[in-house]
Amino acid sequence: MSVKALFRQSAKMVILAAVILIGGLLVVFAFGGAGHRLLDGSKIVPIYVAHAQTRAIDPSAEYGFASVFKPALPAVVSIASSRIVKVPQTPFFNDPFFQQFFGGQFPSGPKEQREGGLGSGVIVSPDGYILTNNHVIAKATDIKVMLADKREFPGKVIGADPKTDIAVVKIAATGLPTIPLGDSSKLQVGDYALAIGNPFGVGETGTMGIISATGRNGLDIEDYEDFIQTDAAINPGNSGGALLNIRGELIGINTAILSGNSGGNQGIGFAIPINMAKYVMEHILKNGKVVRGYIGVGIQEVTPSLAKAFHVPPETGALVGSVEHDSPGAKAGLQRGDVITELDGQPLSDPNDLRLRVGTMTPGTTVQLKILRNGEAREMTLTLGEGPGNKGSNSSPGASENSPMSGVQVDELNADTRQQLGLGPEVKGVVVTDVPDASPAAEAGLQREDVIEQVNRQPVNSVADYQRLIRQAGKEPLVLLINRGGTTTFMVVQPM
Repeated sequence: MSVKALFRQSAKMVILAAVILIGGLLVVFAFGGAGHRLLDGSKIVPIYVAHAQTRAIDPSAEYGFASVFKPALPAVVSIASSRIVKVPQTPFFNDPFFQQFFGGQFPSGPKEQREGGLGSGVIVSPDGYILTNNHVIAKATDIKVMLADKREFPGKVIGADPKTDIAVVKIAATGLPTIPLGDSSKLQVGDYALAIGNPFGVGETGTMGIISATGRNGLDIEDYEDFIQTDAAINPGNSGGALLNIRGELIGINTAILSGNSGGNQGIGFAIPINMAKYVMEHILKNGKVVRGYIGVGIQEVTPSLAKAFHVPPETGALVGSVEHDSPGAKAGLQRGDVITELDGQPLSDPNDLRLRVGTMTPGTTVQLKILRNGEAREMTLTLGEGPGNKGSNSSPGASENSPMSGVQVDELNADTRQQLGLGPEVKGVVVTDVPDASPAAEAGLQREDVIEQVNRQPVNSVADYQRLIRQAGKEPLVLLINRGGTTTFMVVQPM
């Protein structure tokens, strides 16, 4: 190829490159050099490029749940309780024949012995209030609380509710670590669950699992059951300890395990939801006891066969099996065979649902019920009464520590209790619900289900009467008129 031809070819190439370059620049200017584009004459729309989102990671996450356990561990305590019990002696030791050989060395009556127990608790306020289980401190004459920093304090029971197995203990300390309270109503199966307690007395221990179930009931552990079930390892000694969520919030108070014959953890543990425990604690701190709403009816599950017989859908609400005379339910017009399906516009899933919801309402509250009677829907208004187990459910405030009746628990004598004890309506008084072992009242022979009709020859018509008369007596001996199974006898309770 000649030099001239080569030059012409090169010139063509340069011109082609220039055309391509200019065309490209025109495209760039036309289609969005600032990140916008114009489509069919519409307004300019920004175009964004999506980037992968990053999440802040806790530096301790690689080690598991240390960031959750670390702040919570100091707020979980160990509780050691003790009580005095009577141990019966071998009967033949009381026989004079054997006494003559051993010089009368053997005791003739029951021997007193101190019994101890271990449990856990959770500090819920910096000034020393602790949530635990009632069964951890029940009937204890001495309570010792041991903190995670090895300090020890005597514990005082502020109040207890056996119906939910919750108790509040106080120690004389301030500036204590606490665990924030969560919301147990938001728990779902599969959520992480972390347990802290003192299993078998080995020391503070943390375990991890998940929420296995919520709303567990029908276990016959307590009167009011709405348990959280978890597979986080819970063992004897964990009772009263903490169940936490992944945020380190207190969602439950560990209370029981299903252990089979081994006595240890089988992956089925139960905790009282913190919402229930908080409700009980607030009532104890305010009133010294838990005051619950009361309808006065016996309720049962609507089984398929019962549903067919009563013309209602199966597993609907609560079937009324009995109505107490002159109860709030009777006054509202409830009858045997009614099925209560709604409370204040909210459907009821089963009898336990009704029991729990009424039990968290204040006596005097007016509620709306929807019922099915012979398959026909009806509505009624009902004013809740006060449950028979509410009044005087704790140790009588009228009995001082040095009173002969200290520790004795009494309750109102209502129609239902009279029927259970086989007593007529003419019997007035208060029924004994608990008598501490080795107490002056126990020594005098006072027993559970005894009815105290008089104190120092003065009639007792209510718990308030009983408390007033006990206060007036102070530390002096008491003369009680007791009705036991329809037979009345006098009894003298001497101070220790």
